[in-house]
Amino acid sequence: MSLSPSPLTPAQARAAMTSGQITGNTSALCPGHAQANLVILPLDWAEEFALFCERNPKPCPLLERLQPGDPFTRFLAPAADVRDTLPRYRVWERGLLQDEPTDIRGLWRGDLVSFFLGCSFSFDLALQKAGVPVRHLEQGRNVPMYRTSRPNQPAGRLGGPLVVSMRPMAPDLVPKAVEISGRFTRTHGAPVYWGDPAGIGIGDIARPDFGEAVDLRPGEVPVFWACGVTPQAALMEAKPPLAITHAPGCMFIADRLAEELD
Repeated sequence: MSLSPSPLTPAQARAAMTSGQITGNTSALCPGHAQANLVILPLDWAEEFALFCERNPKPCPLLERLQPGDPFTRFLAPAADVRDTLPRYRVWERGLLQDEPTDIRGLWRGDLVSFFLGCSFSFDLALQKAGVPVRHLEQGRNVPMYRTSRPNQPAGRLGGPLVVSMRPMAPDLVPKAVEISGRFTRTHGAPVYWGDPAGIGIGDIARPDFGEAVDLRPGEVPVFWACGVTPQAALMEAKPPLAITHAPGCMFIADRLAEELD
């Protein structure tokens, strides 16, 4: 399905995901509505992950947590089923990626706990309205994401590096981007860094670890936000027996507007 701005409502977009009509990145869908990253873990890992979110609120702003075995959201959307309302999932076993299915009904168990985390796609519309370019939307691509040299605050078995997303812009637009995104505290808030990528351990801006590269034009500066793929990097190191996440860029689209979260 096209990545051009979507006339679909969030409920219609989720239905299109359930039916398999939408299987790719959601950055251009339902502008203005909150989008969420997903982490699903067995119950014996849930409290450590909740603590990980508490200690690392920039990359892991917790929006909603479901009860063990309960697949239905309440806060973000009424009774949306977490098992088939994302375009694509990732299934991890002991830190290794096993599959990228479009639904996880066959994997569902009574001990699984779902966590929804804020996503920076939620404030892209606000940036655009203020005249700040959002290059991945302009180019119809997934946002580029990078592992950094900055460590997360550990929580039990979970640690790993901070992952960031990047949006390039002219230097004089950075203060505006900081001010606007800073209002969205539950979807990563203001950038964590801008300037030379080597300053946070990124070796090649043209080769993101997740997502797709976008054009960095002459005179522009890369601006980096904490990213909800950070838990996936932590899970790769911690190696739980089972973890299920969103595929990078393939988010849960909420009924709530992004501005309603703060």
